[in-house]
Amino acid sequence: MRRLEDVRTDLKDDFRELGLRLDSKVSLERYQLEQLARDEALKVVIERVKGIEEAREQAATRRHDEEQRAADRRAADRRLIFSALIAPILMLVLTVYLSAQGAGA
Repeated sequence: MRRLEDVRTDLKDDFRELGLRLDSKVSLERYQLEQLARDEALKVVIERVKGIEEAREQAATRRHDEEQRAADRRAADRRLIFSALIAPILMLVLTVYLSAQGAGA
């Protein structure tokens, strides 16, 4: 009788431990819902990262275009300065030199 009582007590303890273990486990439905929520959050983060990367690429492209336009403007300004100032001065110096050479001859 004592042995049966011990076995019964052991079984009760084992079932209690098993119940505690099962209580600490997550149900399959809850696990699936948590996985789904995690996947949705991950999609949102990925989309935000893609948006940030696209914005950075656009900003870099815009910056490159602005730098190119500025370089083009500087080149146009140099051509303008050459044609408006330096070329006439060189022509004047050449004319004066040729006049001096012709007068001296």
